Amino acid sequence: MTPPVFPPEAAELLKSLGENNNRDFFTANRAVYDRAIRGPLEELLSRAQDKYGPGKITRANRDVRFSPDKTSYRIDASMWAGPVGAVYLRLTATGIEAGGGLYDPTRDQLARARAAIAHKPTAAAELASILRDLHVAGFQDAGDSLATAPRGFERDDPNIELLRLRHYAVLKYLPGTATDSDIDEVWAGIEPLIHWVAEHVGAAQSRP
Repeated sequence: MTPPVFPPEAAELLKSLGENNNRDFFTANRAVYDRAIRGPLEELLSRAQDKYGPGKITRANRDVRFSPDKTSYRIDASMWAGPVGAVYLRLTATGIEAGGGLYDPTRDQLARARAAIAHKPTAAAELASILRDLHVAGFQDAGDSLATAPRGFERDDPNIELLRLRHYAVLKYLPGTATDSDIDEVWAGIEPLIHWVAEHVGAAQSRP
C-alpha cells in the first residue's frame, strides 16, 4: 500500500501541542515535528513549486505581537505554492484541507475579477462552470460570500452569485492518511480555477 504523506505521529503531535502549547513541550518534541510534519511539508512544497510556482511553509511559532491569542505555537501546519492562484494544504489533528485558488484577494484583484464577471460573458460562464464542476467533485468554497451585492452592482444581476464572492478558492477535506496521489488529484482538480484567476485577475497591485 502507498504510505500516507504524514505519519500518525503528525496528528498526535498537533493534538498534544494544543494541550501543551509552550516552548518546553515543543523543544522536547522538535525532532518529531521535523520528521513527521516539517519534512513531509517540504517534500510537498518542492513538488508543488516545480509545477505551480514559488511557495512557502508557515512557521510553527506564531507572531503574537498584535494578536489577542497569545498561544506560542500553531496547532496546524500548512503550505501553499503559486504566484497568484495557488495550491494549498493544511494539516490539523483531525485531517487535511487541500485545495487552492485565490483566497483573500486585494481590492484591485477583486475589482478586476468582478469586472470580468460583469462585462465578459465568457469569463463569467467559464467561472460558473468551473465552480459547478468543483462542487460536484466534492469541493467547498473557501471563505464566505457577501450577504448582498457589492457596491456598484445590482442585486438582480444575472451573475450576482459570482459577484458576491469574496474569495476564488475551494477546499476538499481529506483524511490524515491521504497519500501523495490523493493530494495531487485535488490540486489537479483546481487547476482550471487557478488558470481563470491568472487570466482574469492577475497579481496584486495593492494591499488588501
